[in-house]
Amino acid sequence: MAHLKVLYGFHAVTARLRHDASGIEEILYDPTRRDRRMVDFLATAKAAGVRLMAADPARLQGLTGNDRHQGVVARAADVPLAMNLAELLDSLSGPALLLVLDGVTDPHNLGACLRVADAAGAHAVIAPRDRAVGLNATAAKVASGAAETMPYITVTNLARALREIQEAGVWVIGTDDQAPASLFQTKLDGPVAIVMGAEGEGMRRLTRDTCDNLMHIPMQGSVESLNVSVASGVCLFEAVRQRLGPIKG
Repeated sequence: MAHLKVLYGFHAVTARLRHDASGIEEILYDPTRRDRRMVDFLATAKAAGVRLMAADPARLQGLTGNDRHQGVVARAADVPLAMNLAELLDSLSGPALLLVLDGVTDPHNLGACLRVADAAGAHAVIAPRDRAVGLNATAAKVASGAAETMPYITVTNLARALREIQEAGVWVIGTDDQAPASLFQTKLDGPVAIVMGAEGEGMRRLTRDTCDNLMHIPMQGSVESLNVSVASGVCLFEAVRQRLGPIKG
């Protein structure tokens, strides 16, 4: 079988069951948990024909490296998504909507970014290989299934990758607190790649210089910045809103 990875938690494992149950080698579960959620989950897994194995909490924690598994751990093959930038750009249909993360190293933030990107209908999340967290089990759990459906593409050189994206006809727009134009003054209804910097540090200078345009999220309260996943959601859904056109009625 192909390389196996660990998924854990009800959301992540159920999403894989629905998306590609045949890729799951086995599901390990805590037999001492007999609540309705576990009963329903096991029924779903049995109906999908997946092998189930009872395991004690110590073994589940050993597989996941933490105690947040909720009594459910799966060993599954990687889902075949777009594997590199060239494949992604060749496969785009309709106006591109890409999320680029420059410097996100926390797996919880990555998982949340994958989740909002999936919810907004983005085509992929792109990040530099040497300044980004890997798509580990923690990120997959936080993504609540989006790690199985949202391509996460890492690139060796982010500035070069942004230029390739531009050559494919996609407008690259970075987020910067000091940008003169706000998110709501920026045209996002065409093919766009929205670039988010690391919280606190922002985008690297070369990344900023490569962008076609910059925009800021107008902050109305006392906080100076948003978590990167929240900011990503705000920007992506503004793009979705613009693509829907004016409200009729």
